[in-house]
Amino acid sequence: MNKSTLALAIAVGVLAQQAGAAGFLEDSKLNLSSRTFFFNNDNHSGGADQRETAEALKLDYISGFTQGVIGVGVDAQAIYGLHLDGGKGYHPDTTKPGNTFWPSDDDGSAVHSLTRGDANVKFRYSKTELHVGGALFPQLPILMANDSRVMPQNYDGGIVTSKDLDNVTLVAGQLEHTTGRASTNSTGLSVNGATMDSNQFRFAGGDWKVTKDLTLQYYYANLEDFYKQHFLGLVHVMPLGEDQSFKSDLRYFNSSSDGKNSSGTTGYSFNNNGGYASNKGEVDNNTWSAMFTYQLGGNSFLLGHQRVSDSGGFVFQNQGSVTRNGQNEGEGGSSFYLFTDSVVNSFVRAGENTTFGQYTYDFARAGVPGLKASVAYLRGDDIKDVTGNGPDHSEWERDLRVDYVIQTGYLKGFGTTLRQGTYRGDGTGIPSQDQTRLIFNYTYSFL
Repeated sequence: MNKSTLALAIAVGVLAQQAGAAGFLEDSKLNLSSRTFFFNNDNHSGGADQRETAEALKLDYISGFTQGVIGVGVDAQAIYGLHLDGGKGYHPDTTKPGNTFWPSDDDGSAVHSLTRGDANVKFRYSKTELHVGGALFPQLPILMANDSRVMPQNYDGGIVTSKDLDNVTLVAGQLEHTTGRASTNSTGLSVNGATMDSNQFRFAGGDWKVTKDLTLQYYYANLEDFYKQHFLGLVHVMPLGEDQSFKSDLRYFNSSSDGKNSSGTTGYSFNNNGGYASNKGEVDNNTWSAMFTYQLGGNSFLLGHQRVSDSGGFVFQNQGSVTRNGQNEGEGGSSFYLFTDSVVNSFVRAGENTTFGQYTYDFARAGVPGLKASVAYLRGDDIKDVTGNGPDHSEWERDLRVDYVIQTGYLKGFGTTLRQGTYRGDGTGIPSQDQTRLIFNYTYSFL
């Protein structure tokens, strides 16, 4: 029995006595969400094309807290997924590897249907909460659960969040397993290219709202036997008068090797995202980025720059599509806290200098509330050749996005998202490709 299962069993005993208490039921929420997802990836220079559609129904129960000095509650999630269509030959088998969208059956075809379920027990004292279980969805600078496919990625472990200090949010925790966005298997934690994993990701940090316009951030994380990482962040919003503002968002990561990754132990190597590394297989990276956004009415103009150090690629937790510990784990996939986490590419190889811009318009200002559209362009240069001796390389991506949420009537809250990304690279080893995603989301609240 793992730690989260034991904690949940203990909580059930407590709740059996107090479930009728005011707060636990009165503050409960029960939501049923549906997501229908069409995914099309057209590879122009190698690799299999992909065209699939799937749907997921997700039931979320979020309880309130029992009364008393220490409140107790439970959060639970159940998911049923159905593969609707793939088109013959358009479901790349994860054992090759390659599929980021939907798990494969033993014969390489898409699994017809799947189910997943996880739960947390939670405790509250004053303004501090502890959540322990397998339905954790962290959104922190040093770890971001991925929700860019049909099913969300979730983690198993414990996270404590405190807001007892005015204008300060403190977070700490330890995570041990994850279930990827295209998987039903709970696995250990790893990095790009590794064939082994770790069951210990520890982290701590916080946000300090210095003024209503200025926030400072610091976080530390350690994925045992892989890497240690420090993060510094600054967010400042400057009002410029009626319906105008200027936002500055600065981010810096320092990452270094840990344990078996430092010693070169087989299976613990980081592939540096397919790029160059001063010490092959080791984590050694500094990445900084700056983004500036001018908002005028419904218009937002964004411009930024990011620099990855020459010593190696930016590291983040990613299970990947690999066989680990003798068993294929499917595809994990990851999000990370950089502005270059785009539709197709990541722009996180050694030496890479990326300049990016985006324009967004909120059509509510034109009398169409719920409709937003954006276009973004990213250009990465000075990518060090994987050999360290060849010429530098470059890449670019153009992303388009349209979102619309119905505001009134029986379908109020029904959302549609269309995303399209076009990627081209020079000597990067990443296929030139066009990717399209069409997503329909709807949530019905029972409580």
